Amino acid sequence: MEHKTDFLVIGSGLAGLSFALKVADHGKVILLTKTVLEETNTWYAQGGIASVMYAPDNLEKHVRDTLTAGDGLCDEKTVRMVVSEGPKQIEELIRWGANFDRLTDGKFDLNREGGHSEHRILHHKDNTGAEIMRALSEKARLHPNIEILENHFAMDLITQHHQGTPIFRGNPEIECYGAYALNISKNQIDTILSKVTLLATGGSGFIYQVTTNPPIATGDGIAMAYRAKAFVEHTEFVQFHPTSLYHPGERPSYLITEALRGFGGILKTQDGVEFMQKYDPRGSLASRDIVARAIDSELKNRGEDYVLLDCTHLNPEGLKSHFPNIYQKCLSIGIDMTNEPIPVVPAAHYICGGIRTDENGQSTILNLYAAGEVACTGLHGANRLASNSLLEAVTFAHRAAMDAITKISSIRLQEGIPPWNDEGTSSPEEMVLITQSTRELQQIMSNYVGIVRSNARLKRAIDRLYILHRETEELYSRSTVSVKLCELRNAIKVAYLIVKHARQRKESQGLHYNLDYPKKDH
Repeated sequence: MEHKTDFLVIGSGLAGLSFALKVADHGKVILLTKTVLEETNTWYAQGGIASVMYAPDNLEKHVRDTLTAGDGLCDEKTVRMVVSEGPKQIEELIRWGANFDRLTDGKFDLNREGGHSEHRILHHKDNTGAEIMRALSEKARLHPNIEILENHFAMDLITQHHQGTPIFRGNPEIECYGAYALNISKNQIDTILSKVTLLATGGSGFIYQVTTNPPIATGDGIAMAYRAKAFVEHTEFVQFHPTSLYHPGERPSYLITEALRGFGGILKTQDGVEFMQKYDPRGSLASRDIVARAIDSELKNRGEDYVLLDCTHLNPEGLKSHFPNIYQKCLSIGIDMTNEPIPVVPAAHYICGGIRTDENGQSTILNLYAAGEVACTGLHGANRLASNSLLEAVTFAHRAAMDAITKISSIRLQEGIPPWNDEGTSSPEEMVLITQSTRELQQIMSNYVGIVRSNARLKRAIDRLYILHRETEELYSRSTVSVKLCELRNAIKVAYLIVKHARQRKESQGLHYNLDYPKKDH
């Protein structure tokens, strides 16, 4: 089946939905999501969205905190743009119906998180992402120009390659004409032709054994863009959230928001001793890369499985009021966080690199934009400052939308695109092979490409990934496609890029910590 549209949006988190809502008055929008509309990384974002709201905070402080966290690799122009333009986008989220907690005087109840010098995190209890998704999903479902295709898995971007024209990375003439997508309910591959395409597919956390990301986070957008010859960079910077709930066997891991440390929670070893001052004068409120490495070091040195986040000294009613979902989750496994500490461990959380974009979210492929976690805009550098991700997503979605609107009338919908070629793929894949390869991939990445790396570990990872890649491509070539097989293929591609970029970086910087290279001085 062939669809035609002005704007194709792949992904339904904050970036995808806000872009769709902004362009929908200027043309038809098709929005693809591989499960249901609300199942996104945004939904799981507990902490909030960072923005300067009141004195004594100011834009320069937010810029400085972002640059410091990014460990010398941020693009300062981009940082200043996002920090200064972000507040207007937050105002629009509020107009669209998103609610953020306020104090009795009507001012926003701002949290503070690691790496921030001031309280500047707008939040809705401890489920901010879910509240934003509620508001935007309701608005998108009601818009007459937005067609939402749930349970549609984007397979590949369509370029000149599919018309028989060879393309190479770096060719400035590559154009995106839309995407092939698997209609899961009908088990058929549709061709979706579009003038403009936005990739907003989120992250890649599920390539690791322990992650806070939902199962959909398999790196699909980065892999698709890379196959289409877009530039992808800085994927070596994988952020591990320092505090996920230690509850073996649960996937994804339950996130314990950084705002809990901003509220006064203190990290301790299992014998009740504080340890973060040994690693950073900011203690438990140091930036995420430092806290995650500190916890990793303590666990390895002590031979233990988790550390403790102690909130027992804090006001019990305040804890319950500010963090009701975390409180109930802990209670469900027998922990009352008001009188006993929470066991926590680091978990793969966010990829700071991705598809290279300019200041308007335009990738290196014409008419292909990227926004949100899938993109590398220059904001995060070598380490993302807490709660800057939602700010980046909504700001770049706006800039991409405004840029696309100015160009849409001059873009011609491409004709003559052939249907998906499934010649020679008649036998069904063996699920046991896919399942086992997925486990192997997660083990490789967790064991060799985690919080602390070395040249030997990265060499072993690339060697093992090559075998997995070869086996999976052979399986893909002879099997009817399925979501699980395509997700595995995409995850292996992103894992390869992470290791490739990690091996190219001959220094320790931000989230990339290599035992064989000294810490970079700035």
